[in-house]
Amino acid sequence: MLAETTAFTIDGISARPVRVEVDVQRGLPNFQIVGLPDTAVREARERVRAALVNCGFEFPLKRITANLAPADLRKVGPGLDLALAAALLGAAGEIPADRLDGWAFAGELALDGTLRPVRGALAMAEAARAYGNTGIVVPPANGGEAALAHGVDVRTIAGAAELRQLSEGVFPGERPVPVDLSRGSSLPDMRDLRGQDHFRRALEISAAGGHGLLVIGPPGAGKSLGARRVASILPPLGADEALEVARIASVSGGGLSAISGVRPFRAPHHTVTPAGLVGGGTPPRPGEITLAHRGVLFLDEICEFRRSSLEALREPMETGEVNIVRAGGRQTLPCAFTLVAAANPCPCGRGEEDPACDCNPAAVRRYRAVLSGALADRIDINLAVRQPGAEAMSGPPGEASAEIRGRVIAARFTMEERYGSARTNATATAAEVAGFETDADAARLLSQAHSTGRMSGRAHDRTLRVARTIADLEDAARIGEDHMAAALQMRRREA
Repeated sequence: MLAETTAFTIDGISARPVRVEVDVQRGLPNFQIVGLPDTAVREARERVRAALVNCGFEFPLKRITANLAPADLRKVGPGLDLALAAALLGAAGEIPADRLDGWAFAGELALDGTLRPVRGALAMAEAARAYGNTGIVVPPANGGEAALAHGVDVRTIAGAAELRQLSEGVFPGERPVPVDLSRGSSLPDMRDLRGQDHFRRALEISAAGGHGLLVIGPPGAGKSLGARRVASILPPLGADEALEVARIASVSGGGLSAISGVRPFRAPHHTVTPAGLVGGGTPPRPGEITLAHRGVLFLDEICEFRRSSLEALREPMETGEVNIVRAGGRQTLPCAFTLVAAANPCPCGRGEEDPACDCNPAAVRRYRAVLSGALADRIDINLAVRQPGAEAMSGPPGEASAEIRGRVIAARFTMEERYGSARTNATATAAEVAGFETDADAARLLSQAHSTGRMSGRAHDRTLRVARTIADLEDAARIGEDHMAAALQMRRREA
């Protein structure tokens, strides 16, 4: 007897449909899974057998063949366990096979038949809707995220034993409540950053326009402290953005704790590999830049990173997506992030102008050479900071994040009116940059800097984008001379 169900396998950050066909025939007892399964899928034979027996079902001692179609698509992960179990029960006559029509199943089976969560439940539910399935059955731990996909019936069951209800004419499971994407989490406040007015202003401009920021200074100057508070001044995610970020968090396996309405903040360690940073592996999985989509990627001690890892950022920073090409296929993953990086001026951290610095010039050059000129040219804002004085450290706290966030939200609203939803000045095209209204004095200042400061064409346009953001924060219709001067100053690394 033959029975079929639908399952899904994760491919990048999306789900691909898999038709699970199980055939039970007379012959020597054997359970074979075909259709390019990985090790986890092949091992599902033992999990399914133990789970069904421990749930009180009679496991057929016959020749069992499970085919996963399409046969040329590699099936990965334990998420196909429940679909295999349901199709096997239908093929063995334990439950009516026709009751499985139109439904998709996702979940990993424990040996006692209970269901364990799988990654990518939201992507699977959206795929079930897109491919015309009536609904999808998922583990209880995945119910909240899967229910975010509107237009498809999502059910949760605790274990394979509940499939017996199909014989009673009732489709099992409960309808879960979608997770609340409007909920936030407590974030550190910008009030903690005392002094450093120039740094605070740069962080505000970076958050408003989505501009990359590189800050250089000695240890203890507040570089990391300020960078880790950028998320607290970013505007809330829109409905579509929140769903997009939730889908990526679901595929990454972070669970419900990783799904919220807060923009992501990722801070990978400097030992991260190029594949870990931009994505890769077999099959390809999202890297840190995709996990930071619509949020912030913070690279602390950027000069300690591998140069190969940093160089891999160049194209994604320009395009907002990363293309991973492998022999088995090609993946395009989104990565529209804001880069915030921090570095010491030299290996010892004190800086060459400090008499206590004992770094030789060759060591300083090697240290700084990790950050290539091509990558530095793609970072819109460069600034140097010094140690805050004792008076600043003992003085009143700085401006609160809520006040700064209000100005950032107002500037973002102006940008969305200019470009459309979810776009900022940092993403403006060359044609849009050429259309910026600029005062004659501001244009002359930029022209002088371009002709005398060895400014590249990319730096020319990026300076205009930063100047436009400064003008938006001041609610100015045109880029003035003061806006341009501030933007040019932030292209320099000198203190």
